[in-house]
Amino acid sequence: MSGLSAFLALDGGAPVGLHAYLLVAALLFAFGLTACLARRNAIGILIGIELILNAAILNFMAFWRFGASGDDVSGPMFGIFMIILAACEAAVALAVLLNLYFNFGTVEVDDIAQLRR
Repeated sequence: MSGLSAFLALDGGAPVGLHAYLLVAALLFAFGLTACLARRNAIGILIGIELILNAAILNFMAFWRFGASGDDVSGPMFGIFMIILAACEAAVALAVLLNLYFNFGTVEVDDIAQLRR
């Protein structure tokens, strides 16, 4: 069994446990946080926020999958609400970015902050 297929249990091995989902969610969160902190472009910052939201959705789904009892649907409901929230956030962010671009001619966060002074 190779390393990746053993980790993902692609060849019929043991099923993937909670720790694997949490590891992937932590990596998504770390990538999202890095994108938010390192980017100067507003679009890159929004992509980082989306990655953070996806990490939270993955955590909700993983904890629901490994801790649900019977008819509990709280995990998928939280996931659906967060996806709806992310779609609304993307629509509002697109409107803000278009407004920034039309008013300032750029979407660079540092340039916009300097124009305000």
